[in-house]
Amino acid sequence: MPKIDNILAILWMLRSGEKITAKQISEKLEINIRTVYRYIDTLSTSGVPIIAHTGHNGGYTLLNHFIDAPLFFDYEEKTSLFHAAVFAEEAGYYGGEALNRAISKLSKYSNQEQETKINQHVTSLEVISRWSSLSLEPYLKELEQAVAGGFTVKIRYNKTGKEPTKYRSVDPYRIIYWNDKWYVIGFCHLRNDIRSFRVDRMENLMLTEKTFSRPANFSARDFFMKNLLPTIEDKERITSLVINGNPKALGDICQHWFLGHYLQERTPNQAVFLLEENLIHAYVPHLLLPYGKSIQIIEPVSLKKKLVEVLSELIKFHQVK
Repeated sequence: MPKIDNILAILWMLRSGEKITAKQISEKLEINIRTVYRYIDTLSTSGVPIIAHTGHNGGYTLLNHFIDAPLFFDYEEKTSLFHAAVFAEEAGYYGGEALNRAISKLSKYSNQEQETKINQHVTSLEVISRWSSLSLEPYLKELEQAVAGGFTVKIRYNKTGKEPTKYRSVDPYRIIYWNDKWYVIGFCHLRNDIRSFRVDRMENLMLTEKTFSRPANFSARDFFMKNLLPTIEDKERITSLVINGNPKALGDICQHWFLGHYLQERTPNQAVFLLEENLIHAYVPHLLLPYGKSIQIIEPVSLKKKLVEVLSELIKFHQVK
């Protein structure tokens, strides 16, 4: 009998709920008792919570209730799921209660050795996110239900925090988490266009019975990132932005969500970007100021002048009168 068949046979024998010895397994499957021990170790490593009872009446059993579990994980898989739960909790994930139940089940179907090993890895990780006193869980649950079921929602949305709130109907296509914020991407019936909405700016949300069909091959990620990045309207005005500096500072700049999109060439001490000149003057000075003397602008010269203007305005503003 192939190895995998023998291992599964041992698992089914253990699922009977009765204590069984290595000798009994050996005789039943007609294999060497040392092979039985190896297969038992293989099952334990794979996440099966086998309890070994020593002494005269010893043998092997499964942890209580394991026979009710539809699948099992090894300790690395369990550790990854625990870590994912930590990230989800810090992000304000809307399924926190269900997630806690799932994590409890993972612990329930682990023997003591596995649980100790998992805890060593789980406690090695902490996630710190931007603190927010606003709980978005009720809205996120409703939105997830609407996205999954294809239901239109009616929201009261405050876009700027200053103007009066407006009610609008939205067909939610996807929920996105980006930069410590939750967004929903969907078709806005008020604007007759696809828009993105920050969930923390919603003052009310109602799930309706009206249904919709999401456009085929729609990518919420592509739509969202395209709207974050300024549109290059005049390709003839595209110019090179050349920055020299130490590798660490340049690496940080090249990974910026805005500038990284326009990166064309990178060497250890130089980065070259291609942007429209007016975008360089509008956005780049404020992005580069925090890097101080660790970087140097090579091109365009006009950016150097713009950086001096920005600094002069800051100095003038903060001067004591």
